[in-house]
Amino acid sequence: MINTTTVVKAICILLLCLTCQGLQAAVHPAPVTVSGIITDKATGDPVPGVTVRIKGTGTGVTTNESGYYKIEAPGTESILVISITGYATQEVAVGTQSTINISLSTKASDLDEVVVIGYGTQRKGDVTSAVASVKSENFVKGFAKDAGQLIQGKVAGLAVTTPSGDPNANTQISLRGNSTLMSSTSPLVLIDGIPGSLNTVSPEDIESIDVLKDGSAAAIYGTRGTNGVVLITTRKKGSRPATLSYEGYASVQTIARKMEFLNADDYRRLLAEGFFVPTANEKWNYGTTTDWLDEITRTPLSHTHNITLQGGNAQTNYVASVNVRQWQGLFNRSENQQLIGRADINHSMLDNKLKFNVNVIGRNRKFFAAPNYAYIYRQAIIRNPTDSVYTYDGKWREDPNGYNYDNPVRPIEEVDGESRATELRFNGNVIYSPLKDLNIKLLLSGAKTSELTGYFETYDHRASVINNRKGYGSRGSGYFQDNLLELTADYSKTFSGHKFTLLGGYSYQNVTREGFSAWNSDFPSELYTYNRLQSGDAVSNPFATTGMRGVSSYKNNYKLIGFFGRLNYAWEDKYLLMATLRHEGSSKFGVNYKWGTFSAFSAGWRISQEGFLAGSDVVNDLKVRAGYGITGTVPNDPYMSLIVLNYNSDSRFLYNGTWIQPLEPNRNPNPDLRWEKKEEINIGLDFSLWNSRISGSLDVYQRDTKDMLYDFPVPVPPNLFGSTLANAGRMRNRGVEVLLNYEIIRSKDFSLSSNITYMNNKNTLMSISNDLYKTSNDFFFAGHTGEPIQLTTHRVKVGEPIGNFYGYKSIDIDENGQWIIEGQDGKPKPIDDAVPDDRKVLGNGIARHTAGWNLGFRYKQFSLGVNMRGAFGYQILNFQRMYYENPTIKQYNMLKTAFDKIYGKEQLNNPLAYVSHYIENGDHWKIDNVTLGYDINVSRSKYFRSARIYVSGLNLVVLTGYKGIDPEISRLGLDAGNDSRDKYPTTRTFTFGTNITF
Repeated sequence: MINTTTVVKAICILLLCLTCQGLQAAVHPAPVTVSGIITDKATGDPVPGVTVRIKGTGTGVTTNESGYYKIEAPGTESILVISITGYATQEVAVGTQSTINISLSTKASDLDEVVVIGYGTQRKGDVTSAVASVKSENFVKGFAKDAGQLIQGKVAGLAVTTPSGDPNANTQISLRGNSTLMSSTSPLVLIDGIPGSLNTVSPEDIESIDVLKDGSAAAIYGTRGTNGVVLITTRKKGSRPATLSYEGYASVQTIARKMEFLNADDYRRLLAEGFFVPTANEKWNYGTTTDWLDEITRTPLSHTHNITLQGGNAQTNYVASVNVRQWQGLFNRSENQQLIGRADINHSMLDNKLKFNVNVIGRNRKFFAAPNYAYIYRQAIIRNPTDSVYTYDGKWREDPNGYNYDNPVRPIEEVDGESRATELRFNGNVIYSPLKDLNIKLLLSGAKTSELTGYFETYDHRASVINNRKGYGSRGSGYFQDNLLELTADYSKTFSGHKFTLLGGYSYQNVTREGFSAWNSDFPSELYTYNRLQSGDAVSNPFATTGMRGVSSYKNNYKLIGFFGRLNYAWEDKYLLMATLRHEGSSKFGVNYKWGTFSAFSAGWRISQEGFLAGSDVVNDLKVRAGYGITGTVPNDPYMSLIVLNYNSDSRFLYNGTWIQPLEPNRNPNPDLRWEKKEEINIGLDFSLWNSRISGSLDVYQRDTKDMLYDFPVPVPPNLFGSTLANAGRMRNRGVEVLLNYEIIRSKDFSLSSNITYMNNKNTLMSISNDLYKTSNDFFFAGHTGEPIQLTTHRVKVGEPIGNFYGYKSIDIDENGQWIIEGQDGKPKPIDDAVPDDRKVLGNGIARHTAGWNLGFRYKQFSLGVNMRGAFGYQILNFQRMYYENPTIKQYNMLKTAFDKIYGKEQLNNPLAYVSHYIENGDHWKIDNVTLGYDINVSRSKYFRSARIYVSGLNLVVLTGYKGIDPEISRLGLDAGNDSRDKYPTTRTFTFGTNITF
């Protein structure tokens, strides 16, 4: 077993050695004066107004009417960047040249960019599927939790949300709506072709992110491609002198928005007005003033540092990086400490016929894994603000009569805990090119993660006191291993206007997960916390309840094997074709359906290449495309098709002097269990106009998910268990996606660009049952209010979209402050007379429309980026208003709005209820990220190649009518739109950072 710490140390030593070598070579570079003439490659005419600048600096000049320029470069390692609207940008190394003449080619289109597709790359102009690409220079700047936040609002159809301010929470991503009832909705994430997650690699180390959106693009990944594919490419550099880069930033956070609860002065005023009436068991004024939210929170300060060393020659080159993250959370003691080291080495030999690549990523992560901060947040907002943290003798202040009413500071301070995770990813590939157009590639990778968690509650913890035990401790470990082997071969050929690439491959993946946990209580000492569980007396106490001691372990494994092929064909760059086929087998499927075939076909017509558009001054590139593809989704659990019998350790009984554990059925077998199949049709248009000043795409799609998984009730007997997981349902998503780029102004000193994304999606559940497996109704319920209301919040029904709220429609209030609802017959009735059939659809928690607008400004050495995004056409169930905007619940603190008159008539005098009054429109528009940067002129420096400083704000302004904390909430699952009362508040982040290259 390779220790990740050792790997990271080795990388750091490598960085130090190579850094010293690179800095020694870079000391005292001699300035070089370069001049030349820039001409049009097609006509040979001089091109005036061309900007020539030194890369990474603010130094630049403009060519005169004769196309002549003259510039002083800091040294021979400098790079000239030559750009002007209508021509392709060029980069030229200075070297020892004093005269550099340059011929510019007309910039045909932004579609000439190379994008990453499955198992290879392709020129964007030749792509016939729905593929989006975001390069590093277009990433959202400033603070980023993971790769998802880098492309927030940048990809049409990809919803990226940040519903939590927890420093250990990741962004949530979903593509083209919800297309399943029980399976995962997360896209497949590949880092340099290897499965991973959005936080596997540090955001500062990512070169580009490509998203395969439709079925024709993702079909080559078979059962892993239903929810789309996110392809992350890390920094990889070719031949260049050694370069050392530093990226670092520090951030502070605040709560983005607070709900207005009663404070201590409000309590005393209400007590004087007679609202609170003291009794023998109730006391409303404890004589102090406490801001409970302030007691459990802080102003977190976080910092991130990333050092990258890259260099080499045409034969051998490398990239090595170290990323250090020290993030504080909003709540006391919450944190995220992380260290990532990465090394990527490339080597070629035998006249570039044999190429090697080795990539190693090591990651260590640690955080305080103790209290449930969501529950603590709830206790803080409902706590009496006249109460105190401690009693007069220094003990914790508690209310013995309070139900679910705890001192919120106590569980933070009276616990000890730590969670550590170590991840090591290794992958290597060998590419052999025996012929000019033939490449054979072997890829081997192994990724493993080890986790270790400990948790301890002291003697003074409230749970210890209530349960009359002396402390509680637990220890858990987990292990994840993902091994992958892929062998591919591709052959490309161009002749007589025909161009084709043929790809074939084999893939084998083996994944194992296992874990162990133990817990005990009643310790003779607090000294060892969770590090000596065997000393707890609950293990040896036969009268101790089950929750006070126990052990648990698990292990599972699954395998995935695939054979795949793809043909890309183009004739005269006009008529484009792609066909894909994957035959795949998974151990997760039933014995009758171990293998499946997934096919795709797409075609494109580059209209701009036709004679009637040749030489057009308006249209640079115009392409229509259409595609059809089949992908799949496997069950989440590896053994869902098999019968499961479990020993029930909690139901032991004594028989003939021996304790017996009963063996109970837990799952029925289903030999016909198979993949959920998604069939998708996509029609798209790509365009580039007016010398590529305006470009974009338009996509229209229909996605049909068939054979959806669902747990169907079955009779017992003949079945052993009351439900069976089977394939039966169907769901449909239809939508439109728009991407529009506009280079509004581009000159030597000033540029302005705009990027707009838009998506509309309509979801419909077509069916749940089939001929073999049926439900008694064509609907089921999802989501829950929790206690004491105890109602489901959503209904999932055939013919309706996922995410529908289902409850009582409040239409009025009577003179006694009681809710009046709309009955099943449409007539008003008191809520006390309500029956289940009175419930109605009250809205939907999934946005129908999402949009993003990104603006980029540059003036000389200043730059300004503004990223905005929004969601429209959806509703939110505001749990905090539903529970805390009710003056009848006096034992807990309440919102100040609890005393507002309902419908302008009466103050509410009704028990807690789930009614439409608490469902609000979630429409919002966020000025999400604003980053102001300045490129420092380092042209005269002996050591610096470039330097930049910036300030950034994240989640700055929210324009919305929603009354809750943040309208950006989770949109995943079947109960989308529930804004929980127990949520980690979202934060507003301010960042100062710098990027320096030596």
